[in-house]
Amino acid sequence: MNMTNIARLGGLIAAGLMTITAAQAQDVKPLKIGVMEGFSGVYGDLTAGEVEAMQMAIEDVGGKVLGRPVEILSADHQTKPDVGSAIARKWFDVDGVKMITGLGTSSVALAVRKIAQEKGLIDINTGAGSADLTGPACSPTGAHWTYDTYSLAHVTGGAMVKAGGDSWYFLTADYAFGKSLEDETTKVVLAAGGKVLGSVKHPLSTQDFSSFLLQAQGSKAKVIGLANAGMDTVNAIKQAAEFGIVKGGQKLAGLLVFATDVQSLTLPVAQGLVLTESFYWDLNDETRAWTKRYRAKKDRLPSMLTVGVYSSTLHYLKAVQAAGTDDAKAVMAKMREMPINDVTTKNGKLREDGRVIRDMYLFQVKSPAESKSKDDIYKLIATVPGEEAYRPMKDGGCPYIK
Repeated sequence: MNMTNIARLGGLIAAGLMTITAAQAQDVKPLKIGVMEGFSGVYGDLTAGEVEAMQMAIEDVGGKVLGRPVEILSADHQTKPDVGSAIARKWFDVDGVKMITGLGTSSVALAVRKIAQEKGLIDINTGAGSADLTGPACSPTGAHWTYDTYSLAHVTGGAMVKAGGDSWYFLTADYAFGKSLEDETTKVVLAAGGKVLGSVKHPLSTQDFSSFLLQAQGSKAKVIGLANAGMDTVNAIKQAAEFGIVKGGQKLAGLLVFATDVQSLTLPVAQGLVLTESFYWDLNDETRAWTKRYRAKKDRLPSMLTVGVYSSTLHYLKAVQAAGTDDAKAVMAKMREMPINDVTTKNGKLREDGRVIRDMYLFQVKSPAESKSKDDIYKLIATVPGEEAYRPMKDGGCPYIK
């Protein structure tokens, strides 16, 4: 072989190597995951910090999965199902997103669930409450992570009835979540021998609760159940204080209240309120350390929504690594197979219907005299095991489970 041929051969080998290297580089595409929430409006205060929580989960797997960098997309669905649906379609079809989490607002979550199921891709609801997400609207590639209307009703509602609150009147947000929460709590009250004296529905983002509160006050019910969330709950509790409802002997049951809500209300207004959460920053050394790390990124108290995004993202990324692929069915199989262990869940289980089974906590808001600092807001009343807190799978009506 002469020198010219050797040179040509060397050039061909080099070109071949460059082609292989380029192909390998193209294969190392980022793994794209999305967090979609109502980042503005009535739930904006609750959802702030979810992107930072997702970044923490990525850091905790070393920034890469299967050698691929992990890229976050985020968007505000504005609590509108049509907006959420449009974002989900673009993310799945155009941007190549493999998993969407967050999805607060049940009407949005149910709309996105249909799209994810149609495309065989993963949606993990951490913010939506409707228990239908593991019932009639369940999906083989869907999960319900943080809480649901069944657990809120059974833990908070059950505690209130046991404490003597056997007559109820509901203030209910007029969409899927509110209806589901009222329905589930009604079942708990009636099963315990109590009565529901009535209910009134209010539009989302209500500013003036006076007429609704007057109806509840006039009912003489022992408990006024707030089947709403976010600023709707905050405004209802503030205005109930102005009407002297609690001082008059009726009790408020905040059926979905977050630590950030309590801080907005202040302890003098919120003291004595009984509520259910799946996380509190001051439960133990691990929760305190995680919160310190989180606050270095976002200087505010984390809610169970922010921690829910962290937990769901971390478990998803671990499952992708374990499965060796981002294929949705293979990843979901690993997510169900692997126990969930992180700052908010110990030996949790992702059930076949998509429900995460973990302990839930019943808290009472401290009085100003009991609190040692502005973040010292809860005292733990009870820890409710996940098998008691969540609806049995056989009762959910998930259509693909025999």
